[in-house]
Amino acid sequence: MSRSTRSIRPALKDRIPGGPDGRRMLVIGFIDKCGTGLWSTAMALYFTYVTGLGLGQVGLLIAVSGAVGIAGAPLGGLLADRFPLVRVIICTQLLRATALFALLTTDDYLLLVLFSAAGALPDRATNVLTKLYAARIAGPDRVRYQAINRTTSNIGWTLGGLGAAAALAAGTTTAFHLLLVGDALSYLVMAALTLRCAEPPAPAASRIAAASGDTRPTSTTKPANPWRDRGFLAFTAGESVFFLHDSILQVALPLWIVHATDAPVGLAPLLLVANSALVVIFQVPLSRFGSSPEAARRLLTPLAGLFAVGTLALTASALGGRTLSIAALVIAAVALTFAEMIHTIASWEISVALAPDDAQGAYLGVHGLAQSTQRFVGPLLVTGLVAAGPFGWTALGAGLVATIAAQSRLVRRRLTERSLSVAKVTVSEH
Repeated sequence: MSRSTRSIRPALKDRIPGGPDGRRMLVIGFIDKCGTGLWSTAMALYFTYVTGLGLGQVGLLIAVSGAVGIAGAPLGGLLADRFPLVRVIICTQLLRATALFALLTTDDYLLLVLFSAAGALPDRATNVLTKLYAARIAGPDRVRYQAINRTTSNIGWTLGGLGAAAALAAGTTTAFHLLLVGDALSYLVMAALTLRCAEPPAPAASRIAAASGDTRPTSTTKPANPWRDRGFLAFTAGESVFFLHDSILQVALPLWIVHATDAPVGLAPLLLVANSALVVIFQVPLSRFGSSPEAARRLLTPLAGLFAVGTLALTASALGGRTLSIAALVIAAVALTFAEMIHTIASWEISVALAPDDAQGAYLGVHGLAQSTQRFVGPLLVTGLVAAGPFGWTALGAGLVATIAAQSRLVRRRLTERSLSVAKVTVSEH
């Protein structure tokens, strides 16, 4: 009995890339989402009932925070190229905790906006930094690692949301304060755990030089600049469009059910629960289809099909009849959930493959702008589509398919150029 148990445990551990630090970082990500689930669910209500802000003030505060947070991703990536990655991650965790605790100290509107915006910067940077850590410790298994991370994060988010729902049922100021403090404390726990993580090796050009016997200082070579790389900027722009699946599912779908279909209102939370469940079940198994940059590029074809099915189903859901609405909405939610998972896999692998080794953090930071920008602009766009009516979704689907076709050609060209570049270096070294 004990002998078989000893043989099973190492096998389970070996399934997670990155060794002990990889497993530790997964726990950190889980705690992060538990805390975020606690606070994000209650944030707007906290500013309404505890600090006494009006609806317009709350909307402006969230909008300003979102706009400021856009800078967090490139800033985090830039710092990760210049300082030890673990230290940068710890600093962002401490800054997030500090910004949240600061909210407890005031009801002044300008200060609340300032503290919320200050917390948005490290919050958006964290996503890029944890992906960068995963890329460096997991190596070729980075897609599987990120899939496992996303699965555990979804579980953490769900648990945090359930905890928030239980606390909000009380409806007291103390309950709101406990949710805020719980999220802030989660960042302090994460910082303590991150201190135990080893610094991952950076994929710097110095390692290539060392392997070839070149002892010249690497500082004489100027790192690549993503802001001058038009191809990568075009890739990032396309990515910001594909991330719309998030706003469609989280923002547009509930509004669409209420304002444009005959489906019951109670279907909305059920579809969001189904979204989380499907991600937990399928994200890791699907990751094997994006195990290389070219394999990830080929995923863009089914992604186009899933977007087309999802948007057409949303159109059909408004054509009349309760049964048709429910069936079409379920199809739309499932198709867009799989689009979300497929896009996550392709986006992660391709973005890492296109980032030069000497500026990986800067490039992934710029790529992080795609998701940050979508979080800010996406809700405005999809609410406009809800107002536009059924065929607005058909137009969006056509636009997404066309953008994916252009993205596929761009990525194929960039991967070919990068492959030829690596080949030339290899020949010169021999």
